[in-house]
Amino acid sequence: MQLNGAPANIDQIKALALTNYGHFTSMLVERGGVRGLSLHMERLVRDCRHLFNVELDTERVRTYVRKALGDSSETTVARVTIYDPAIDLGTVGSDADPAVLVTTRTAAKTQPAPWHLQAVSYRRDDPAIKHIGLYGAMMQRRSAQREGFDDVLFLNPDGTISEIATSNIGFIRDDQVIWPRSECLVGTTMTLLRQALDETVDTQPLTLSDLPTMDAAFATNAATGVRPVVGVDNTQWTADHPLLSKLRDLYAEIPPELL
Repeated sequence: MQLNGAPANIDQIKALALTNYGHFTSMLVERGGVRGLSLHMERLVRDCRHLFNVELDTERVRTYVRKALGDSSETTVARVTIYDPAIDLGTVGSDADPAVLVTTRTAAKTQPAPWHLQAVSYRRDDPAIKHIGLYGAMMQRRSAQREGFDDVLFLNPDGTISEIATSNIGFIRDDQVIWPRSECLVGTTMTLLRQALDETVDTQPLTLSDLPTMDAAFATNAATGVRPVVGVDNTQWTADHPLLSKLRDLYAEIPPELL
């Protein structure tokens, strides 16, 4: 855990727990490269401008990530969190000097297990921003897991499908990928797949009543890639639809950008 390229101490990171104002991105680093690195950097710049009215230096961010990784050759999930350690609950309106916190963990070495989701009516605050205010989403996930599900699928107030707690969701129908048309946090994996698939992609406003017409479903996330979704509530699908394997292979073939 490094803050601005140096080991972080408790006084520097306590603002994350006590004030909880900031944003982040998580990326999978393989042999010094990241699929969609430019998208991760664009997200950090955009969200920093939105939360702090400050322009973020992405070269500085990349330098800090490289330093945190060191000479490790392991596949690693690196999380970059942007926040100001000097801001507290009473001074959140002050001019900000955001710091760059980089934390790392070893990535899973196996394919992600399929998920069964519980659908709930919930909309994250500022859904297009990858902010660190995760209480609401985590409470919904906890409730779903306590009911025996793996994660939670969010529905807008009008009943349309938006996203999973920390992932995007896509569906397959007649060998076409369909993404929900909704305001959500557009993930880097989702964006890369849409670019790679091109003409075989569609976006539609979807509700739970549309799910029985789908042939398969999947979740996307930078840390885990493409994960089969085998159910939402009582609607179930297979985890081995041929297009799911194609999506995983297509994503794996996207060339990483060097840090």
